[in-house]
Amino acid sequence: MNIEKIKGEKGYYTLKHLLGEKEMNGKCGLYAEVTLEPGAVLGYHEHHGESETYYILSGQGEYNDNGTTRPVKPGDVTFTPDGQGHDIKNTGKEDLVFIALIILG
Repeated sequence: MNIEKIKGEKGYYTLKHLLGEKEMNGKCGLYAEVTLEPGAVLGYHEHHGESETYYILSGQGEYNDNGTTRPVKPGDVTFTPDGQGHDIKNTGKEDLVFIALIILG
C-alpha cells in the first residue's frame, strides 16, 4: 500500500492507495482513501477520458461540481463524468476522509 502526502491548492492531503496498477487491470486510474486536513483544498480539475466518484467517509466539506457547490458529509456520493470538473475542500475542524475512484474510458 502506497501513501503519499501532497500539497493541494491550499493545505495538504494524503492519498492512501488501496489497490495498485496491477490489481486495477488498466480499468481504474485511481482507487484511494483521500484525507484532507482542516482548511485544505483539492483544487479544481477536469477529467478527460475518465470519470471520478467520491464516497465521503468522515468529516464535512464543500464540493464544487462544475461550478455548482454543495455541502458534503459522511455517506454522500459525488460523481464527475468525463469532460467535467470539480474540487473539494474541508470546511470542518476535523479531517475530511473519502474514497476516490477514477474509472478510465
